[in-house]
Amino acid sequence: MDLQAFVSESIGPPPARILEIGCGDGTLALALDATGYAVVAVDPVAPEGSIFRRVRFEELDDPGRFDAVVASSSLHHVEDLGTVLDKVASLLAPGGSVVVSEFAWESLDEATADWYYGQMRALGAALGHDVPPSGDALRAGWTAEHADLHTGEALLEALDARFARRLYEEQPYLYRELGGPATEALERTLVEAGAIRPLGFLYVGSVT
Repeated sequence: MDLQAFVSESIGPPPARILEIGCGDGTLALALDATGYAVVAVDPVAPEGSIFRRVRFEELDDPGRFDAVVASSSLHHVEDLGTVLDKVASLLAPGGSVVVSEFAWESLDEATADWYYGQMRALGAALGHDVPPSGDALRAGWTAEHADLHTGEALLEALDARFARRLYEEQPYLYRELGGPATEALERTLVEAGAIRPLGFLYVGSVT
């Protein structure tokens, strides 16, 4: 998935003012800035640069309004999801968009975990990585690792409570964790065939 293209398609061409929540190393923010968008990117570990703010989103003090707020794999980490999304809504200009790329960790069922485990074993054999001893152990570890994160269901419910949904699309996700033998195309093919479940999703909503 080309996240930059998806964001651009969702909000329209530059110049538009975009806020990115949880920008990480700034890859997406810099790409959007380079194409002419006015970008403000927030993350406690954001890189140096005029478009970046090294603060938590909850602490951002920006009096302006934004045409779009973008969050890629960041909302599931926030402490108070309702407070964060209320602030997102308050910062958006009338008709503005919230563009989200997230994952529903709770959707890892047995069949999907078995495929994921097989891919991990192949990658481990090729690269010498440690892998769980079984698919059941993988599922147990996955649940323990993600249990303190917001579920995909909770994210959707909170988003729909504040925004008018324009798009919801399930997407492959595990290829991001795996790399190596598990490509996005392979995972997408299996998802479309109904063999495994999609854990990722894209969401676009508008303020009303």
